[in-house]
Amino acid sequence: MLSNFILVGCGAALGAWGRYIVSKLVNRLFSGNFPLATLLINLVGSFILGLLTGLAIVKWGSLLLCTGVLGGFTTFSTLNNELATLWINKDWKNFWTYFIFTYGFGLCLAGLGFLWGLHI
Repeated sequence: MLSNFILVGCGAALGAWGRYIVSKLVNRLFSGNFPLATLLINLVGSFILGLLTGLAIVKWGSLLLCTGVLGGFTTFSTLNNELATLWINKDWKNFWTYFIFTYGFGLCLAGLGFLWGLHI
């Protein structure tokens, strides 16, 4: 049981570190009101989670990679905070673009990753 907590905790630390690095890099390269870094992080995370689920990896691998790394890498709270900020600022174009890309493409990428994982 304790080893499960260690796997998830270590994975989450790696995922959060990765999210920090990707966010800094993307925000340095692209400026503006659109939350591109969070969008890319969540889309990549959705695809990889779908892929790993399709691969049906062993339990400890799922705890480390899916729950830990990808749980720390992706961010639902930041996504919704950014959506709320766009809404409050009445930035409708960026709000709807972000909403549709995140939920629409995120679901599609998770499904594609899952199907790919089933066939590897």
